[in-house]
Amino acid sequence: MTISTVGLDADDTLWHSESHFLVTEQRFGALVSPWLPSEEAAEKLLTRERANLEVFGYGVKGFTLSMIETAIEASGGAIPAEALQQIVNWGKEMLSHPVDLLPGVEATIDALADHYRLVLITKGDLFHQESKIAESGLAERFHHVEILSEKSPTHYRRVLDRHGVEPSEFLMAGNSLRSDVLPVIEIGSYGVHIPYGIIWGHERVDRTELEPSWHHLDRITDLPQLLGTLV
Repeated sequence: MTISTVGLDADDTLWHSESHFLVTEQRFGALVSPWLPSEEAAEKLLTRERANLEVFGYGVKGFTLSMIETAIEASGGAIPAEALQQIVNWGKEMLSHPVDLLPGVEATIDALADHYRLVLITKGDLFHQESKIAESGLAERFHHVEILSEKSPTHYRRVLDRHGVEPSEFLMAGNSLRSDVLPVIEIGSYGVHIPYGIIWGHERVDRTELEPSWHHLDRITDLPQLLGTLV
């Protein structure tokens, strides 16, 4: 086996993301507390987000619209306009939040770039993802950047076909088993799970067994060493 191409996820793999969603979700829970307990509000919001994925896709904008819908439903339409405006303001804050790289990311990417073709593969709102990638200062270190609407086996196959990469030559690393690991294993590639401290409910999967093509790392800085053992 020779790995020629390494894919890296962006949100919560290269920089912090879900922590910003969690802070806003906690604010939302307090906002709708006159009508719903915080735990129930979080459950209803997640249900609404999942239902809206096919309409709004992933990202802050869909999250914000889902909060508005959940608040209206939870309050029976009684929530005041000022509160809905507050939700919109939170969304704007999230969209303008500075990019905060995770420890060791730049050094790891530089080490990998000497030996592999690097592809940044993320999903979500095109405009916001492009903005974060540009602000991160990492774009020029990658051979290609792919912003997908979804991360499924079909989407990964299309990326590899577009760049002329065989599945057996590809390894994907990211914080989500659902999006970054299991789909690439299904197409015959290699997945590396690098967990982040927080994971969105939609990304959770009940999967604990390890496969030969699935590896776990505690931190991204261990990735070059792992790749060295796979050559």
